[in-house]
Amino acid sequence: MKWYTEQWSDDCRFSLRYNEQLHSEASPFQQIDFYKGDDFGTFFTLDGLMMVNEKDEFVYHDMITHPAFATNPNIKNVLIIGGGDGGTAREVLRYKSVEKVVMVEIDELVFRLSQKYLPLTAAGVEEDPRMTMIFDDGLAYVKNAQDKSFDLILVDSTDPISVGEGLFTTAFYKECYRVLTDDGILINQHESPYFAEYAENMRKAHKKIKNIFPIASVYQFHMPTYPSGHWLFGFASKTFDPIQDVKPTEWNNFGLKTKYYNTDLHVGAFMLPTFVKEKLANEE
Repeated sequence: MKWYTEQWSDDCRFSLRYNEQLHSEASPFQQIDFYKGDDFGTFFTLDGLMMVNEKDEFVYHDMITHPAFATNPNIKNVLIIGGGDGGTAREVLRYKSVEKVVMVEIDELVFRLSQKYLPLTAAGVEEDPRMTMIFDDGLAYVKNAQDKSFDLILVDSTDPISVGEGLFTTAFYKECYRVLTDDGILINQHESPYFAEYAENMRKAHKKIKNIFPIASVYQFHMPTYPSGHWLFGFASKTFDPIQDVKPTEWNNFGLKTKYYNTDLHVGAFMLPTFVKEKLANEE
């Protein structure tokens, strides 16, 4: 019996059983491992941390993508920072109204291995004519991007350590603000409110973003295989409020079938538990 185990805190571990390890390789940036099991199917880890699995990937990819489109259905140009498994790009490309998608992933090996072992998320992404894939540093790309060149930026990053660290800085968020159009929206991986280290990263990210964007909110979703299962995204915008400006009829007219997101859930996702509100409001 083989078990993958991840340390969620000093006192808490998460384990799931797998049948075989499909691949193990160190890229120039991180350790990449692919496994296959019965319950969660194929899954991969980066530096020993769960990233994507076949069973619950739809939760994350629905929630990083669709709330922005429901708030501004006129999004045409999208920038994805990270997202090496391809799932976020897959969801964005389902919108026929999108004209251009640029995905900047620092580690090409993550995407190539996902194409091989996780076609559920990566298949067909690279082949879409609207898609431009750049294997480089996301922060460097944003620094060099033109002003007001994207309607939506999705920061699909790892935790703020190692290769993901630069995507949680004030300098990065300021560049995102510059690159976004006047109606632009930024969605960023916002960690978890539950364990102390993740909660501190959540609080720091929110404080930085709300000092830059006039509208800065946080929304939640249930991600079973991420630490605590309670995970967050940040929603920042120059113009659109995700609750007041949501357009359920227009979004439903896209005709997209989703497994997690729906417009009834949309507003509810922004209704946070009291302890999360208090942590986000704590400036010290």
